[in-house]
Amino acid sequence: MKKTCFLALFVLIVCFCSQLAFVEEGASVKTFKDLEYARHGDRSMKLDLYVPEKGEGPFPLVVWIHGGGWIGGDKNDCPPLNLGFCQKGYAAASLSYRFSPVAPFPAQLEDVKAAIRWLRASSGEYNLAPDHIGVWGASAGGHLVCLLGVTGTTKQFDVGENLDQSSEVQAVCNFFGPTDVLTGLDGFDPKTDLTKALIDMYTKLLGGPVEEKKDVALMASPTTYVDEHAAPFLHVHGTVDLLVPVEQAEKLHDKLRQANVSSRLFILPQSGHGGEEFMSQKMLKEIQIFFDKNLKP
Repeated sequence: MKKTCFLALFVLIVCFCSQLAFVEEGASVKTFKDLEYARHGDRSMKLDLYVPEKGEGPFPLVVWIHGGGWIGGDKNDCPPLNLGFCQKGYAAASLSYRFSPVAPFPAQLEDVKAAIRWLRASSGEYNLAPDHIGVWGASAGGHLVCLLGVTGTTKQFDVGENLDQSSEVQAVCNFFGPTDVLTGLDGFDPKTDLTKALIDMYTKLLGGPVEEKKDVALMASPTTYVDEHAAPFLHVHGTVDLLVPVEQAEKLHDKLRQANVSSRLFILPQSGHGGEEFMSQKMLKEIQIFFDKNLKP
């Protein structure tokens, strides 16, 4: 029963990503698949990159980081590509990262930072604007883009190659990502199968139960790092999210505002952990306005 519930929960978490792949891929896009941005032993970390064929560039870049509870998901769906950003003057990328059963936190943050450094180092080769990089992610991917947005001047997670490059990003779009891991399970009924599955997910991420890994939980929480150097944020969260309570977005949003960092929060009434409301024409317009303001010179 527990295994079945866990698998159902995992499907619920990752299904949002597949819901985004419904807009045609533009014909005028150069596609670069499976570019290696880092290596861990025999494990190759890869990303896909999409660059407009039309336009002079260099192009601002929107990087998608997928969800999946830090235990699964893949880079094959790239909403910035599928939603036509390459036809609006952007390059797009989608990347893989190590999952928590293989390597607990901070492996995931180290990987996404390595990807940003690689993209910046390779900007000349692929006609990218190195100082105009935005990130967008959902659920576990939302958690990772939030961490990128608040740790741009923090060097402890920059390991591996291209260390002469910054992992700082210039804009963050967060779809219902956990922002305070230490309190992420507060208010949940510990007896339900849903909560047990969530506990298992957090335990895998931290390398142990939250109560035994409070130092890691703090290190994995975007709220820990907020200061005036954070990137501009756009948060989108549903009021009836059963996996990541809307209070998680509110908490980070409030801390950013207190630090005088630009932050906008859209709360979607009666929306859960994903759904078509997140991709409404109104919401997509707000997302494009946000990236245009912060990434286009």
